[in-house]
Amino acid sequence: MDRASFDTCRLYYFSGTGNAKHVSEWMKSEADSLGIPTTLTAISELTDRRKPEMTSRALVGFIAPTHGFNFPPIMFHFILRFPRAKNNSAFIMNTRAGMKAGKIFLPGLSGLAQLFTALVLLFKGYRIVGMRPVDLPSNWISLHPGLKQNVIESLFKKRNAEVHQFAQTIFSGKKDYKALYDIVQDLIISPIAIGYYLIGRFIIAKSFVASSDCNRCGLCIKQCPVQAIKWVADRPFWTFNCESCMHCMNGCQKKAIETAHGYIALVIFIINSFIFVWLYRNLSLEAFFAQHFNKFGIEILTFVVDGTVYLGMFFISYRVLHFFMRYRWFNKLVVYTSFTHYKFWRRYVYGLHAHK
Repeated sequence: MDRASFDTCRLYYFSGTGNAKHVSEWMKSEADSLGIPTTLTAISELTDRRKPEMTSRALVGFIAPTHGFNFPPIMFHFILRFPRAKNNSAFIMNTRAGMKAGKIFLPGLSGLAQLFTALVLLFKGYRIVGMRPVDLPSNWISLHPGLKQNVIESLFKKRNAEVHQFAQTIFSGKKDYKALYDIVQDLIISPIAIGYYLIGRFIIAKSFVASSDCNRCGLCIKQCPVQAIKWVADRPFWTFNCESCMHCMNGCQKKAIETAHGYIALVIFIINSFIFVWLYRNLSLEAFFAQHFNKFGIEILTFVVDGTVYLGMFFISYRVLHFFMRYRWFNKLVVYTSFTHYKFWRRYVYGLHAHK
């Protein structure tokens, strides 16, 4: 590929707390400085993501965060529906959970975000000219405290320079496949990505609650990139459409949105200690599986049964949780057993603002 092989650049991105958005803007600014006609599109704002338009002789970029070691479903499904092409090139960029230990920058993991996307695009006829992970600050506040401000700023500064260098390489007609340096560990964790897509993301979607600090401003509902939050009984209610992008939690001005860690632990305890015991022992499911299926079949059936139980229990229990959150004593119990309630846990708001 050379600069003459494409006439325009089209950038498609999805972003929750702003990391992927900033990467997209950095790429566009480099393209603009080189005089390359470039469009920047947030796929969450498209009226119909099922029929994306495509023109010939375009360089197409797909930029999104890594969720559960894959692209978030909204981007993943968008790429699956993307038109085939013969004279187009494409590049892939995923923001990962960047960290820092002292002066050492720690990389995140991509899983299937790069590899599966590249295979899909190759099948559709695109020439892959770039595959680049970008380790910006991790925003998954459900799992860990927000990073300190000085760490966040140093990560942004370092990755900004790297993205501009990548853009110069791609736009000059060269190739960059840095993502393939991580192919071994990405393949190792790929089963986790599959499990997250099939089960994990739905469980996490049922872990968010609004505390009594919520003033019913409705901002989380209005700004949700995938319209996954709705009003139920005059309280925000998270549906299975939630992408766990963390926009609502990190953007709530009242810090009223919490991850109900205590509730999650309780439901998992009940499932593992009682429901699975009843299913596998009292109903003799293990013996039935062993009698009629081989080892691989048993693993598949066990995964299906376990996944169905987990999804069903979280669906039912979340309804119960949401109902009782109207009572102040229960609300406090849930909030005080949530790590996100405490100041030391911190939030991640840096990416929500413009830092170019």
